[in-house]
Amino acid sequence: MIFTREMTAEEAAGLIKDKDIIGFSGFTAAGCPKAITKELAKRAEAEHAKGNSFKVGIYTGASTGDSIDGELSRAHAIAFRSPYQSNKDMRAELNAHGAHYFDLHLSELPQYLRYGFLPRPNIAILEASDITEDGKVYLTSAVGIAPTVARLADKIFIELNAYHPKELKGIHDIYEPADPPRRREIPVYTPCDRIGVPYVQVDPNKIVGIVRTNLPNEVGAFTPLDAVTEKIGQNVAHFLSSEIKAGRIPASFLPVQSGVGNVANAVLGAMGENKDIPPFTIYTEVIQDAVVKLMKEGNVTFASGCSLTLSTQAIEDVYAHLDFFKERLLLRPQEISNNPELARRMGLISINTALEADIFGNINSTHVVGTKMMNGIGGSGDFCRNAYLSIFTTPSTAKNGQISAIVPMVSHLDHSEHSVKILITEHGVADLRGLSPIQRAELIINNCVDEEYKPLLYQYLQLGQKGHTPQNVAAALAFHDTFNKTGDMRKVDWKNYIQ
Repeated sequence: MIFTREMTAEEAAGLIKDKDIIGFSGFTAAGCPKAITKELAKRAEAEHAKGNSFKVGIYTGASTGDSIDGELSRAHAIAFRSPYQSNKDMRAELNAHGAHYFDLHLSELPQYLRYGFLPRPNIAILEASDITEDGKVYLTSAVGIAPTVARLADKIFIELNAYHPKELKGIHDIYEPADPPRRREIPVYTPCDRIGVPYVQVDPNKIVGIVRTNLPNEVGAFTPLDAVTEKIGQNVAHFLSSEIKAGRIPASFLPVQSGVGNVANAVLGAMGENKDIPPFTIYTEVIQDAVVKLMKEGNVTFASGCSLTLSTQAIEDVYAHLDFFKERLLLRPQEISNNPELARRMGLISINTALEADIFGNINSTHVVGTKMMNGIGGSGDFCRNAYLSIFTTPSTAKNGQISAIVPMVSHLDHSEHSVKILITEHGVADLRGLSPIQRAELIINNCVDEEYKPLLYQYLQLGQKGHTPQNVAAALAFHDTFNKTGDMRKVDWKNYIQ
């Protein structure tokens, strides 16, 4: 009987060994386990105090709450980590090489695990709202890689979390594609299509422990919108409405994929307010607060994603009105929510946030000044290469203007100019379709760059070496070098880089 295997989080952590590899449910801080890893961190600290080794490998859907990435990082209990994170202590651990990190496109991780490209997880820890004796696990507010790690693992732990109502049953659509050479098309043609079952089926004999909890998600509050993010949102909405008027987007509109954070919330909010944009559907990875508001207003008719990454207030609103939202929400595994085949088939409008862009249209999503990992590539690459329209947004500057988000050459390349169609800042829109490198550079500088940086970037173009892309190898990273030396990119002096 499954429920005779109930135990405490401490007892469950005691069954995990040094060098074990753990796969977790969840995607962002939604749907992640929270109790066992806290006890595992304590155990690691105790073992380290005795002079013993204790580190585990970690696979997750995306980022997690502090109870996984934060607790285990502070305990120095992580041997390796993939595919995405956003915790400050985890970030410090990775950048100090205290743990190895391999950044991946989120859609790729489940199949990489099945293919044997990466070490197999021998333990799975899943957060569930309910479980049956025959091994049907009903997840909570996210899916992530749960189906794959549950199938591959030798041992499964379940955190049965009473915070999430059992009435969530039916909001999940669990489907794993076959592996090559027997993979067929994934039969999703609209965001509301269901193709799987509402639970993760596991072998009951692999469940070694059930831990009862009553813990909310650890989703932090989103940064309030400000004048810059609101202007970016308005620029995106105006651009999309102009594309409808020009006939380049169907009048009925297309499904939207939106990234994570306050800029994404601002974009969706502005789209909902724009009278030229009809009510639309969403096919994305992370469903945020703005989507809930737009659904209640009738501006979003359906949203398919991998997680409900909602503030406490928003998720409690959803749970209080499940009859309404279950008809309009669907949660899928990330290799389905982020699948390139589906992005191209449905014609997604992909809107993601850039950490840095260069004047030729290349995007850095991951590394600060080229070396320090911020979070990871996430799902942006899954979508942008295959989207009907790939849009990247970013505030034009950071740190009170000391950093320009638009530079001569990106310090780390995640998305090349071949995948990026539109770049938008608070200053304006650069439509890069059909332009040569020099045309792209001039348009980006004119439309997207902060006024203080425009002269510097035009001067850089004049220094460009002859060729199709007028790049100057000696000066290409001068903005970054100047920032490292002075803390302010505006202090760049081109004479220091040109002989």
